[in-house]
Amino acid sequence: MAKLKIALTKGRIEQSTIQLFEEIGINCDFLRNKKRKLVFESPYDDYEFILVKAVDVLTYVQQGVADIGIVGSDVLYEDEREQYEMLDLQIGKCKFCIASTPDYDPFDYRRKIVATKYPRTAAHYFQAKGEDIEIIKIEGSVEIAPLLGLADAIVDIVETGDTLRENGLVIFEEMLPISTRLIVNPASLKRKKREVCQLVDKLAAHIQTKEEAVT
Repeated sequence: MAKLKIALTKGRIEQSTIQLFEEIGINCDFLRNKKRKLVFESPYDDYEFILVKAVDVLTYVQQGVADIGIVGSDVLYEDEREQYEMLDLQIGKCKFCIASTPDYDPFDYRRKIVATKYPRTAAHYFQAKGEDIEIIKIEGSVEIAPLLGLADAIVDIVETGDTLRENGLVIFEEMLPISTRLIVNPASLKRKKREVCQLVDKLAAHIQTKEEAVT
């Protein structure tokens, strides 16, 4: 039987996903002791895992190299390619926020300058609100943009808010929730429908049980 190939986002999401997979009975010991390896065939189950950067998860799934991808919805929001999303894994939760220095006036409707790593997400959000803004894309630490006068505000991902507070910034608006999603290559869903659906159904049932236990 051909192994089900899964592209995992490296880093924080990777660890949460491994834990979730272990909770549904998938042995991931070989992923926890990975050293510098990036491709892993499970010695226990019919799975193969690929560890890549978040945006590359979409490429590997779209090109059919991976059957399934595990990636944050922030990447899906920012990317213009259509993806077949099957499940919200309810992990890696955070949110897009608008933040700035305490003297920022969100009700000043002059044309504002907004710095962000996520220009498409920011543009769509402000356009939907009817606000005219100029977007500056920043790849590094976006928090310093308002402090140095480069921008009036920033759009960034916030989990705890500690980095914002340490830099003297305040959240003025919560924009969009973010969580980890499971996406599938459409061709794989046809060729490996049983395998894909078994994994998705098992994850969905487990997530629902966890949510019911909390409530």
